[in-house]
Amino acid sequence: ADMPELEFYCDKVACAVGRLSNRVSGVEESLGEAAAVALGQALQLTNILRDLHEDAGLDRLYLPRDMLESHGIGNSASAGAVLDHPAFGAACEELAGIAEGRYREAESALSACDSRIMRPAIVMMHVYRGIFRRLRRRGWNRLRDRVSVPMWQKLWILCRYGLT
Repeated sequence: ADMPELEFYCDKVACAVGRLSNRVSGVEESLGEAAAVALGQALQLTNILRDLHEDAGLDRLYLPRDMLESHGIGNSASAGAVLDHPAFGAACEELAGIAEGRYREAESALSACDSRIMRPAIVMMHVYRGIFRRLRRRGWNRLRDRVSVPMWQKLWILCRYGLT
């Protein structure tokens, strides 16, 4: 229904995984919580933005209803009609702005943690951030065009952040 509800959803499906990983890895809870929340939200918002077309095909959208309404997109429209609405791109860009902020928060939170322990999270952040940036460059009117990070770039990220 709204951004707090979407954040609650993100917490249950993504941030919880980060919390569990932190406990298993022995990350200090006060430092790990901030990283789990920010990174979990960033990753899940990226998934939502990446999967818009696929989810709409199942008549599902994970964009907050109040955000859509603030852009003049009615809540009675089908998922497909929402994607076709002229203001849909602006709503996506608003959510992308929130995701970008979460990436910045995650980067800051992760830098406060032991980088050796947080390597998997750091690598994941950089791979997903690559997807996120490609989504923004592609734009919100060509949703059928899949976006991914090329294998060579994933390997570079792994070498740069996963082996240091």
